[in-house]
Amino acid sequence: MKINLFKKAISESISLKTQLLNSAKLIDKIEKIIYETLKKKNKVLICGNGGSAADAQHLAAEFIVRLKPNLNRAPLPVIPLTLDTSSITACGNDFSFDKVFTRPFEALAKKGDLLFVLSTSGNSKNIINVLNFAKKKKIKSLAFLGFNGGKAKGLATLEIIIKSTNVARIQECHMFLGHNIFDSVENKIFKKK
Repeated sequence: MKINLFKKAISESISLKTQLLNSAKLIDKIEKIIYETLKKKNKVLICGNGGSAADAQHLAAEFIVRLKPNLNRAPLPVIPLTLDTSSITACGNDFSFDKVFTRPFEALAKKGDLLFVLSTSGNSKNIINVLNFAKKKKIKSLAFLGFNGGKAKGLATLEIIIKSTNVARIQECHMFLGHNIFDSVENKIFKKK
């Protein structure tokens, strides 16, 4: 790897994360909505496509298992909508890939639950469909997006848009945000400071 490319990647990453400081109030609101959802014994249903699907599953695991190795605590109900390959492939085959998140969301979501989507482009039809479905059912939603937010922009209750066209940098910011927000939520629920 050429050192200049490495320096450029680090500089881009630092710049985007520094820009997140401008979203501190919004990040607090996102933290609060996740905390209140879980405190009331409701679920967070999380999804994304491709790398964002892996990120959604990763973040769900932090809640179901634990984020910090020194904090053994009860599991929290953050459920990835991408976990069941049989349902995903059956839905893709029998209906369409555009409904792979809406079908399980419809089956699992109840009033008081929360939808959380991750999308670098904001243009995936399955993400747009599940956001619209949540809105129709009056279920709150969060979106971590990239680029300019794409067609998903404005569909979620709260959203953060990483204004970059570099998918890797967008996903790094989504994970950085997820880990930090989830750490704060975990601390509040289990009264750690």
